Parts: sequence; structure tokens; C-alpha cells
Amino acid sequence: MQELKNKTILVTGGAGFIGSHLCRKLLKESNNNNVICLDNFFTGSKKNIADLIDNKNFEVIRHDIEEPIQLEVEQIYNLACPASPQHYQFDKIKTLKTNVLGAINILDLAKQAKARVLQASTSEVYGDPLEHPQNEIYNGNVKTIGPRSCYDEGKRAAETLFGDYHKELGMDTRIVRIFNTYGPYMDVNDGRVVSNFIMQGLYNQDITIYGNGSQTRSFQYIDDLLDGIVKMMNNENNFYGPVNIGSLEEFTVKELAEIIIDMIPNCKSKIVYKELPQCDPKKRRPDISLAKKMLDWEPKIKLEEGLKKTIEYFKSIL
Repeated sequence: MQELKNKTILVTGGAGFIGSHLCRKLLKESNNNNVICLDNFFTGSKKNIADLIDNKNFEVIRHDIEEPIQLEVEQIYNLACPASPQHYQFDKIKTLKTNVLGAINILDLAKQAKARVLQASTSEVYGDPLEHPQNEIYNGNVKTIGPRSCYDEGKRAAETLFGDYHKELGMDTRIVRIFNTYGPYMDVNDGRVVSNFIMQGLYNQDITIYGNGSQTRSFQYIDDLLDGIVKMMNNENNFYGPVNIGSLEEFTVKELAEIIIDMIPNCKSKIVYKELPQCDPKKRRPDISLAKKMLDWEPKIKLEEGLKKTIEYFKSIL
């Protein structure tokens, strides 16, 4: 039997929540994969990749993608960018630079290395949507100078760059739009709704809902997301996207809080309400018809199953 050729894969943002899971998956799926984790550790954590450090096929490079880099790789997953509002709003100019300058530098690296490159975009490109559910041809409702604009518009600009490099230079680019994702290795202080509610519930603190709790989200477990983006990277249909990767199960934020309270034994937390932040989307659920058709992908893990694993993880690190 012919031995498979080694494939060197770069994961930018590889020490983050999604990136660390992706590095782990890529190493497990083939002994022939060499995985390079590139991260500036602004929001990524060495703890997320501690179990991978001794793997002979794994390498870590501390680097900020705002600066160019040269590597010999066959595939690139570009996940480098803070994803939670409190992190990407901490330094809005840097967030925009990471999305725009970072995309240019990663695309130039891919061009030089003749590598296939995937951009991790986001459902935030739809803004506060006026269409529901959101499909890939919907242009979105995004404010250019709002508090979330550094992230929303940065990701939209990155998509434009990936599309133009594909059309004008013939490069092999891919774009996925990631909807709300949760699971182990989430940062306990990242300010996202799932991690917030779980931590507040485990400490029996008031569970904080911004707005009246009627705003909706669809939550996908990390394993489903990984299957989707790996399928997108490896599809040989010349399909470059963009494509939605997310769950069809839609819940109000209040319903999510109640589910988590019920799942944590002896939880005494009460729900409290605070003012809704500016530009916070009222509804968010993907149309995944394109992912089903082109990638034969759809999520499999139900919310309660994924939350059980996530709650156990947070318990283990307290």
C-alpha cells in the first residue's frame, strides 16, 4: 500500500477555542499531517494546546498575522481574530488590522506557497439581520461605525479579499461563515453567552440576560463545526463559498438560560435583566441548504448533549 504524502497544515489562531480543537482533529485524522499552530496569544492560551506539545507532528509559532510570514505549507486555516465582543472591542483598530492586514498577509503566504487557504468568517457579516433565517446571498444589515463594526466589517472585508484573490489570481480560497459555537476550551472570561451562563450557574450567581431575553441564537457544538470546516477545506468541487456552518436549532437567550439552570445540579441562580448592547442582533439562525448540498454536511449534536460536555469541562477547570 502506498504511503500517504505528509501534508503540512497551518492553523492561525491555533491556540484559541476553535483553533486548538482544529489542531487536535487534524493530528488525529492522519499520522501524516504536520500541523503548525500560529498564534500571538492575545486571546489564545498555551493551556488549550498543552496536550499537543509533545506530538512530533505539532509545532507552535508565536506570531501576529498583522506581520508577513513565510512558511512552506499545503493548507491554511485562517482563524486568527478575537471572536467575543469584549475581546474584539478591547482594541478595535487592532481587530480591524487583524482582519484586513492579516487576511492580506495570509493570502500572500498562500500564493507564495501555492497553498489552499480557508477563511473563518462569521455570521456577524449579516449584522442585525432583516431576513430570517440568513442565507449566503443575503447582504446583511451592518452598521459601519457601530461598536461591533471593527469585527463585522473586518470580516466582510476579509471575505472580499479572499474572493478577489480567487477570481483575479486564480487562488484556491475557501470561506465559511461560522455561527454561534460552544464547547470545551472556551475561555471562562470571554463574555460569550454560553460560557457566561454556565459559569454564573456553577457559582450560583445571578444569570445576566441583556435585553428581555427574546433575542434568538442557534448554538452548534464544536465537533459539528470542525466537521463542516474540514469538509469545506477538502471538498474537490471547486466550491469556495461562502457557506454557512451552524445549527438549525433556534433558542431564545432566556430559554438557553433556563436550560442551563436545569442542567446544573442544585443550581440556585436567578435570571436578571440588563440593557441590550447597541447593534446586538435580534435573531440569528443560518440557512444551511448550501452546506447540505455542496458538502453533505449538517450538525448532529443536540444542544443538551453538547451543553452536558461543556458544563463538565467548566466544572473540571474550576
